[in-house]
Amino acid sequence: QVQVVESGGGLVQPGGSLRLSCAASGNFFSLNAMGWYRQAPGKQRELVANITRGGSTIYGDSARGRFTISRDNAKNTIYLQMKDLENEDTAVYYCNADVFIIVDSPAPAHYKYLEVWGQGTLVTVSS
Repeated sequence: QVQVVESGGGLVQPGGSLRLSCAASGNFFSLNAMGWYRQAPGKQRELVANITRGGSTIYGDSARGRFTISRDNAKNTIYLQMKDLENEDTAVYYCNADVFIIVDSPAPAHYKYLEVWGQGTLVTVSS
């Protein structure tokens, strides 16, 4: 019913740049905040960046100053522009979206808040 799909991952050399995309699709009433998280081997998943529908942003410590999150509401898509990449940035990057859906059962119809995760896209930074 609702899904997000990441794209743009790949292999890049240290100091290089990469741009990730995440598109939301399906039946939802409202697409709200969206964000990027990452998980490196043997480590916990951590926040990279988050952006509200209105464009307010929050960055994790590892991303601040090097990464930029943006969104295109007409396309239900967010982006992550990464520069000055380091070996430590190697991870699976996951997209997250907060949505409202309309639930008609049980009656009466009402809204439900739903958190949706993508399958992830692998970013490898290596020389």
